Amino acid sequence: MASTALAGPALAADTELKFAHVYPDGSLFDQALERASDAIEESTEGRYALAIFPASALGNEEALNDALSLGSIDLIYTGVAFMAQSVPEIAISDYPYVYRDFAHWEGFWQSDLLKGLMESYTEVTGNAFVTSTYYGQRHVTANKPILKPSDMEGLKIRVANAPAYLMFPEATGANPTPMAFSEVYLGLQQGAVDAQENPLPTIQSSQFYEVQSDISLTGHITATLVTLMSGYTAEKLSEEDHDAIFTALQEAADWATEETRANEANLISFFDDEGVSVHEVDRQPFIDAVTPYLTDYDNVPWDEATFTALQAIGR
Repeated sequence: MASTALAGPALAADTELKFAHVYPDGSLFDQALERASDAIEESTEGRYALAIFPASALGNEEALNDALSLGSIDLIYTGVAFMAQSVPEIAISDYPYVYRDFAHWEGFWQSDLLKGLMESYTEVTGNAFVTSTYYGQRHVTANKPILKPSDMEGLKIRVANAPAYLMFPEATGANPTPMAFSEVYLGLQQGAVDAQENPLPTIQSSQFYEVQSDISLTGHITATLVTLMSGYTAEKLSEEDHDAIFTALQEAADWATEETRANEANLISFFDDEGVSVHEVDRQPFIDAVTPYLTDYDNVPWDEATFTALQAIGR
């Protein structure tokens, strides 16, 4: 089913499940939902389909999380930071250098550790974890190469206003500067900030490369988009329909993950063609700088057992 406006036409399916998110209409993550809706309608023999509300049509991310818990929205995309407001330990998955590589990220999101965290989340909120989508590795852009931690010293870098995003610049001596995403391009252009950090697809789509000369592949955070279902919705589904809907959404998330990874690989040549210098980075010195912060258990929202369990995945 197509993305719909608030007054869009009724769906052909017997029941339309409202899926709301903040990403643009037609974006990769929105396309994944179109695929899922078709699969859901087919596998449930027309009993269900998705009514997709992109681009904050039903509210910002905070409002969507509240609506999910109230049952006025059936499904949402959200970030880990919002889930961590209910179960703080979940935040570990959004922190810098907690993953060795993509396989480690993938292993965590299929692990018993994740299962336990999500069971706690469901106990607190009533909502159900459906699946995860790879959002991309976050890299630093600036008007100089960032090849070692000392290159970050004193750098005024825009970050999202959440503890997970503050740790990397703080550990490397930079000056983290929270700023609304909509203000970043102008902030870089006018020199209000020296740098920013985002996945390569975001750097391209937001055209940050127009006002930054260098992209350094620090890969400091592996970001995740989470699909959640309202507990009110989940309890109404038959076992057969529950499995069909979850399977379709999981398969769509897998598709979006692979597309995102392919985009990341292909964008290096795009930036080269635009005259932007893209730098490979030895991440180990950055990891060494951040690790003491990750294991300062008095000041992070997880304990040693959780951190150790995450690091043991895939070893």
